Amino acid sequence: MTQKQSILGRISQLARANVNALLDRAEDPQKMLDQLVRDYTNSIAEAEQAIAQTIGNLRLAEQDYNEDVASVQEWGGKAVAASRKGDEYRTRGDAVNADKFDKLAKVALRKQLDAETEVRQAQPMIESQRDTVEKLKSGLAMMKDKLGELKSRRDSLVARQKSAQAQQTVQGAISSINVLDPTSELSRFEDAVRREEALAMGQAEIAASSLDAQFAELEASDADIELEARLAALKAGSAPAPQIAPTTVTSDEGREGQTSPSQTTTSEW
Repeated sequence: MTQKQSILGRISQLARANVNALLDRAEDPQKMLDQLVRDYTNSIAEAEQAIAQTIGNLRLAEQDYNEDVASVQEWGGKAVAASRKGDEYRTRGDAVNADKFDKLAKVALRKQLDAETEVRQAQPMIESQRDTVEKLKSGLAMMKDKLGELKSRRDSLVARQKSAQAQQTVQGAISSINVLDPTSELSRFEDAVRREEALAMGQAEIAASSLDAQFAELEASDADIELEARLAALKAGSAPAPQIAPTTVTSDEGREGQTSPSQTTTSEW
């Protein structure tokens, strides 16, 4: 029983130590899990070796036990044979040989008693070792099941890690796209175009103002020319005709603003 606890305890401590060491190092998850699988596999191999040795010791003990049981039967048979032979000699009156064989019977019985003692002492130890071996086999089977579960979870965790890394890559690409959003370039280009359009409108307005000034200057020049012409006409003794269209008023049938050729009056200067 102590041997079983020692083997399982050592394997358990080894597995915990490997797990804790890997977690403390915080290595790459996939490498960490692969190393954990290797360490656990090695622990199982060590457990198999230790259990095999325990089973071998049990088989040797069982062989010794069976030999002791056979010795009990053998020495018992020899004791019976020696006792019978002594009885035969005693019946014949040969006390010397009778005592001789009786002593041999006692020796055989002593050997039988020793063998029986070995059997009694070995029996509980063998039963305990058998129980230990069965529990070790059960524990080894559980460790192998755990190894299978560990490998399965390792594959699942590695797949999840790769998926997370892929998502991070996609998110990083999306972030880069947001930073270099082409619509922001279009917005800046649109602002530049609007500024150019505003400049063109300003230039057009300035040009229009200059053109209006030129036309105003031209109109002022024409007015000055007309004024000089009229002054010259006055100096020459003739008044220039005013540039005003005649107005005709009629009261025919209460209508106003109508003109006819016969009712038109022309006034001249």
